[in-house]
Amino acid sequence: MTAINPLLFAITLNWNRCQDTIECLASMEQLDYPNIRLLLVDNGSSDETVHTVTQQFPAVKIIVNQQNLGFAGGFNVGLQYALSENAEHVLILNNDTEIDPMALRHMLKEAEDDVGMIAPKIYYHNDPNRIWSIGGDIQPLTIEKTNDAHGQLDVGQWDVTIEREFFTGCVLLLSRQLLTKIGLFDEQFFMYYEDSDMSFRARQAGFKLLLVPQAHVWHKVAVSSGGTDSPNERYWMGRSSILFFHKHVSGLQWFIVIPYRIGSGIKTTIRLLSHQQYDAVKSYFRGLYDGLREVFGSH
Repeated sequence: MTAINPLLFAITLNWNRCQDTIECLASMEQLDYPNIRLLLVDNGSSDETVHTVTQQFPAVKIIVNQQNLGFAGGFNVGLQYALSENAEHVLILNNDTEIDPMALRHMLKEAEDDVGMIAPKIYYHNDPNRIWSIGGDIQPLTIEKTNDAHGQLDVGQWDVTIEREFFTGCVLLLSRQLLTKIGLFDEQFFMYYEDSDMSFRARQAGFKLLLVPQAHVWHKVAVSSGGTDSPNERYWMGRSSILFFHKHVSGLQWFIVIPYRIGSGIKTTIRLLSHQQYDAVKSYFRGLYDGLREVFGSH
């Protein structure tokens, strides 16, 4: 028999973003749920985050990694700890987010055995009523993601709980059943695409992915990678995209995916060049090169 309020861990991950982490933890502390434990995983930071959190949030458990393990590796440390403590659910949040106090209550109402991943409606932090993500669907031939609400002003058009095919890892409620059946994040994805990969594996294992739009989160967007289209973000996007498509595409599907991905790469390059982001272009191609080298070096 399931407990009325099963144990839930809420985890955020930090790498040298002290102020963002403090603001995120302050919002996590306000979550309306009686059986919750807060966990901070620090990814080998060199700033004052661990000391500050210890002083300001004494109830928060802190795990300190000796080096930066990336998004997947860092969160996996937290997920492993939560599972070892018998958590039934784990909420992961980027540390550049703030969550509404009632968000967990809304999401947990939908937490059935066949639901592996639940996500809230995510807004832009600097434009609080504009939607950043509600997850999306996957194009079956190209396995590209659609983010059909991105940038829309919320006027109630996405207010019904619906099933999705992928979610961003920005904020996710994961069930113990999911994590024990399909495993944790794939750590070959240091940053980006690890969420798409987990979404794929969850659906392949028969789990539902549900958007619960009554749950709200506000996201500062790409802070951890230096900002959208920064050289660092472009590098990891390029590298991880190669690894993702290599993992999930097979057979004749390559004849569709390869031309599409080349076109996407050209479009990205033109966009960056048009904004004179030459360092981002170089980083993007270096990421693609490193991804290809890793893929073909593994055979």
